[in-house]
Amino acid sequence: MIMLERIIEFSVPPGAKEGRADKVFAAEFNDVSRARLQRAFDAGQVTFDGKTIDKRFKVSQSGLLRAVLEEPTFDAAPTAVDLPLDVIYEDGSILVVNKAPGMITHPGNGTGENTLVHALRYHCGENLSTVGAPDRPGIVHRLDKDTSGLIIVAKNDMAHHKLAAAFSERKIYKRYTALVFGTPKVSRGTIKGAIGRHPVVRTRMAVVQSGKPAHTEWKVEARYGQKATRISCIIHTGRTHQIRVHMSEIQFPLLGDSTYGFRPGQLKDIEVPRVMLHSTELQIQHPDRDERMTFEAPLPRDFEDLIALLD
Repeated sequence: MIMLERIIEFSVPPGAKEGRADKVFAAEFNDVSRARLQRAFDAGQVTFDGKTIDKRFKVSQSGLLRAVLEEPTFDAAPTAVDLPLDVIYEDGSILVVNKAPGMITHPGNGTGENTLVHALRYHCGENLSTVGAPDRPGIVHRLDKDTSGLIIVAKNDMAHHKLAAAFSERKIYKRYTALVFGTPKVSRGTIKGAIGRHPVVRTRMAVVQSGKPAHTEWKVEARYGQKATRISCIIHTGRTHQIRVHMSEIQFPLLGDSTYGFRPGQLKDIEVPRVMLHSTELQIQHPDRDERMTFEAPLPRDFEDLIALLD
């Protein structure tokens, strides 16, 4: 295993409540363990407005908290693990998988051996691209843990480079299905708010003027009274949490998405199992031949079950 660096920053706003530096970080970055923060403090890698501080430092005024964390990554491919894998299509260059909700795309700190990459190593053996980090063989793009649906995997380096270029040049058609809270008055819309890190809560993304361009088209597919709506979203860019941020921005957060505005209990006695987002359709140019290919994945069982309760 090798260690990389991850930098986390938090801009303390004027008038913020006084607190110890370690507790401020813990409150804002809930994905960072206390042990990792402690190692950063011990190594002198935590600063406030450029001055090194310890964990007992009292943050009592506005300023920039910054920590440099060690980020482990593996210098060898993960082991092969026999996990369920829903293969939509496969040939010598690409593999298209319908990822189950709850499955993490690639290994990370504390993820265990149940990621998509572990399943791919079992299914494909050594026939995966080696571009990028050693612990992410074949991975050209990713889906969040809660998000289900289509992922394209490269089985060799040439396919990887061509697919990565197609994503970068926005030549891949990506359509998602989502369930949102509430009912839009119009049947379709376009959102072009730039997306970047939230200015205060740095683990979140937000529509901010300094962000990167982001473009989402959405369309109503079904309405479930005044409670919820099923929409399709075509994304022309691939920003982090793009659909979640954009739909929250227009006051229709995704069901189950407490990070971006959905509150537990808003549907009364209906339990929402996760962030209700599914990668439904991908269209690509095959990396080996002059063929445009379309792949689709049906809605998973938890989606259908929730729709039945809403209907």
